[in-house]
Amino acid sequence: MINNIGEQRFNITPLGKELLEKGPLPRYINGWNFHQITSLFWERLSLLVQVVSNLMFGETRYIPIQKNKEVHNWLKSTLKEITLPRLEMGSTVYFELNNCFDVGKEVDPSLVVFRLTGFQQIGLTPLQVAKQLNLDFHDYQIGFTNTLHYLIQKIKDEGNQLKILPYLINDLMQDDELTLTSRKTQRLLNQGYTLDMIANIRHLKLSTIEDHLVELTLNIEGFSIEPYVDRELQNKILEISRRTATKQLKLIREKIGTATYFQIRLVLAKYGDR
Repeated sequence: MINNIGEQRFNITPLGKELLEKGPLPRYINGWNFHQITSLFWERLSLLVQVVSNLMFGETRYIPIQKNKEVHNWLKSTLKEITLPRLEMGSTVYFELNNCFDVGKEVDPSLVVFRLTGFQQIGLTPLQVAKQLNLDFHDYQIGFTNTLHYLIQKIKDEGNQLKILPYLINDLMQDDELTLTSRKTQRLLNQGYTLDMIANIRHLKLSTIEDHLVELTLNIEGFSIEPYVDRELQNKILEISRRTATKQLKLIREKIGTATYFQIRLVLAKYGDR
């Protein structure tokens, strides 16, 4: 479907064009803004549905579908905040999800719904859903992510019309598009911790913390990258990027052997098209 035409460069083949015309790429995939919260959003949604479903039938003995203790704690505190009567939660969650998915053929709710667990019903695994819908497993995974991203965006845009679903993302997405995990890193940075120390404190890879810094650079005006890239190196990276008309990290790094990929990403995030 694609041809390699050079160093990290590709173009689409006639077969690729034909396949795109038959089935365009999912339109709601938004990894740039949502990739860091997608898994957590799904864990919260699936646990919420399971708990509310069992609550409606008065069932208290069941195994939680999610094991993440932070998600359990989130749901406990969220249920205390929701002012609706407990027995109305099930119909409200159903009504809100149904309204969100009432978009014709733009998304397929079954990609998500078949995996939900409720009272006396266990959700299917990703492989089982793909088989049931006669989809290639990778196509299913992309469709699943597309549907979740659609739902996140829908809740974000129309949250004022919903009573329960906004709780799924209220603390994950802010108006400036910073994710919750990047905000935690920002708070530790402001307290004087180094990147290595933050990685240890948060039990995350250093590369993940570096991702957070790139996100902070992109979204916070005036965020200083000089502690990580001195001014001279910033100018060299910008000069090479402009002279070669490229933002490919590998090509820039080949010309500036002293710069790391992280430093190049920070500079490109800081100055963008400028």
